[in-house]
Formats: sequence, structure tokens, C-alpha cells
Amino acid sequence: MIGYLSGKLAYKSPTYVYVECMGVGYHVNISLNTFSKLEGKTDVKLFTSLQVREDDMSLYGFYDEEERLLFTQLISVSGVGANTARIILSYMTVEDAKRAIVNGDAVSLSKVKGIGAKTAQKIIIDLKEKVIKSGTPESTQTVVNQDNNLRSDALSAMIALGFPKATIEKTINQVMQKNPEIAQVEDLIKLVLKHMN
Repeated sequence: MIGYLSGKLAYKSPTYVYVECMGVGYHVNISLNTFSKLEGKTDVKLFTSLQVREDDMSLYGFYDEEERLLFTQLISVSGVGANTARIILSYMTVEDAKRAIVNGDAVSLSKVKGIGAKTAQKIIIDLKEKVIKSGTPESTQTVVNQDNNLRSDALSAMIALGFPKATIEKTINQVMQKNPEIAQVEDLIKLVLKHMN
């Protein structure tokens, strides 16, 4: 297994690069995130993932270990291949992708070419706990904490108004998933009430 490549950047395009290591040029597929970070560099170090199929061996490279780890997690989801994972990491930053997974934001994920609503939900279900355990970016964790506070405050208020806890919890989750931009408890409660009517 090749953990990383360190060498001269012989050629660069938005989808792949050639990295020369000891006279050998490696064809490495990359995301747009990695492409943008290679701007102006001649000596590079790319963390890699080798993908082997019956008729093909492809090497994928990433500017940092965090992106490589998320790529590995994404391709572990049934229906998400290496190229689809690369498209996700080209459309979204690693931080944005993690935030979408942790917050259950299927809408953002399904905007990526090749990702339908079902696949987006599957990514969230399969990876949410893994992404949290692997460490979320500070800003992502802040969003998670804010979401948890919003849920908790809205739930307490709705229970105090006499609504059953089980029903309210489910409705709050549905509303927050459809409206990830909500930041105020009162706005969340209004949407929950509207959703229940």
C-alpha cells in the first residue's frame, strides 16, 4: 500500500497530476480541493489511496490526511465509488462535507452530481458516527453544538406547551434537516408548529 508520494510536480490538471518520484512518474487522480492547494508548488507530498478493480488500478491523491480519510469513509458506503467520492470532495470542502454528514444535511449532499436523495441519506446514516469519532472541524463541532442546543430548547418549550415528546422530537429533526440554516429557537418552533398543522 502506498501511503503517500513525495516528489516533483511534473504536470497538473484539475482532475489529475503527474508526480515524479526517483525518475518514475505517477498518475494521481485528485479533487478540485487538492488542485487548488497545489497552486504554485513544484515539490509536493500527496497522501494516497490505491483503488483496485478487475480491469483497472487507480491512484487517488490528497493534499492532507483529513481529505484522504474522508475519501476512504465515503467509498465504504454502498453505491459510492471512488470517482463519486472525488466529485463530492471537488464540489464541497472537507469541512463542508463533514458538516453536511454530521448535521444530516441530505439537501447539500444531493446537490452533488451523481448523488441522489437516497444515496445522500445512506452516506449520512453510514458515516455520521464515524465522522464524529474521527474528529470534526472546530466550526463543524460548533454547528453541531448549536443544533443540539436548538433541539433541546425547542423540545423543552414544546413539551411545556403540552405536545408529546416522541412526536415533537421526530418533527424537530425533520424540520431541521429541511432547514439547516435555522439559528433561532423561536423560528424553529414556528416551523415545527406549521409542519404539524
